[in-house]
Amino acid sequence: MNLKNVEKKEKSMVELVIEVGREELEKGLEQSYRKNRNQISVPGFRRGKAPRKIIESMYGESVFYEDAVGFAYPEAYAAAVEQEGLKTVSYPQVELVNISKDGFEFKAMVAIYPEVKLGQWKGLSAVRPAAEVTDADVDAEIQALRSRNSRLVSVDRPAKDGDTVVLDFEGFDNGVPFEGGKAEKYSLTLGSGSFVPGFEEQLVGLAPGAEADINVTFPEDYHADLAGKPVVFKVKIHEVKETELPAADDEFAKDVSEFDTLDELKKSIYDRLVKEKADRSAQAFENALLDQVIEGMEAEIPEAMVDSQVEKMLEDYALRITSQGIPFEEYLKMTGTTPDQLKESAKEPALHRVKLELALAAVADGEGLEFSDEEIETEYKEIAERYSMEPEKVKNAVDREEILKEMKITKAAKLVVDAANVLAEPAEQPAEKAEASAEETSEEEKPKKKRAVKKKAADSEEKGE
Repeated sequence: MNLKNVEKKEKSMVELVIEVGREELEKGLEQSYRKNRNQISVPGFRRGKAPRKIIESMYGESVFYEDAVGFAYPEAYAAAVEQEGLKTVSYPQVELVNISKDGFEFKAMVAIYPEVKLGQWKGLSAVRPAAEVTDADVDAEIQALRSRNSRLVSVDRPAKDGDTVVLDFEGFDNGVPFEGGKAEKYSLTLGSGSFVPGFEEQLVGLAPGAEADINVTFPEDYHADLAGKPVVFKVKIHEVKETELPAADDEFAKDVSEFDTLDELKKSIYDRLVKEKADRSAQAFENALLDQVIEGMEAEIPEAMVDSQVEKMLEDYALRITSQGIPFEEYLKMTGTTPDQLKESAKEPALHRVKLELALAAVADGEGLEFSDEEIETEYKEIAERYSMEPEKVKNAVDREEILKEMKITKAAKLVVDAANVLAEPAEQPAEKAEASAEETSEEEKPKKKRAVKKKAADSEEKGE
């Protein structure tokens, strides 16, 4: 192998021009001959028994070139990468320049780990949101518990928003029933938004036994055969039910928890909310600091790193969907989403994740962070305990280098936080507080990010089962 030229390109790409000599090519030609000889017919010889020279004289000396290059170039490429000390992050794109019996020349374009120039990461400042828990927060949790333990009771009155109605319905398009538009004794919660816009609103005010025609127009983005069409649903109300909440008392506390009194239940909820808000506050503080670290970083990030992160995120997403008992392909059909759309939506968060890992890795390297074998072993044990696995299974599922990478990133993030300054939270108006509380609740509903290491360990446990 002769590394003829090395040229750095934009976005941390490198082009290598590599020459492979006669001896290396000859090894590839022999491998190519052994692979293909059974598929080549030569008069006078049984299939697979014709000598290579006979085949080359009959079909031309280039007959084995294509596969020979495929056999020979990986070793030459790997030697060139090692010679230059390149830290590659993608497979190479290979282009054959020329080939003859004396050897061949090829180009390999490959993405490499980018050079990272950090800005300031010590002494940064950010607001740490207050972790205050109010009586109203606790009352909201109690109300949610009451709602989850509610029951539906029949009432003899017209339906109102929030009620559940039991009804028969059948849809007609220009007087003709359409497929999928009929059901009997169907339970529908008014205000849930689960039916065509305008349908549920017209059921408000109808009492048990009432019959009515409901006029609606399907949305333009509905199924092609009904999209944008005005239709009529004939409905009959069989029953109206309202939600009955249990009383918030000691008996309720005993029914829904391990506590004997409502006060004990409230104290438990208060303690949990304090911890949750404190954790969210700490995470928000850390995120604000790490965003500043990213903004101050300079690096030409190759697209291959982002693409790889996108794939990891989509694998994790698909795993979470299938763990809920829904085949991922079926989920895509239900949501009308294509894999390409998912990939596109994942690009921005994937880029942010790559930037974060590059920045924290640079902090770790700059500080010379190292971990002993004992510390790494402890990390394996903690992951094993978290997933109720044997440590050896975790080791088989998660590479040591990946464990070490995660440990460095986690420690580097802690260094950034420990060296930061906490800014006073600006005073909020009552309306702003209410809006912030609503956003906080929305954030709680989002799934938490999972480390790749944890995901691999979980995957391994599922396979082991």
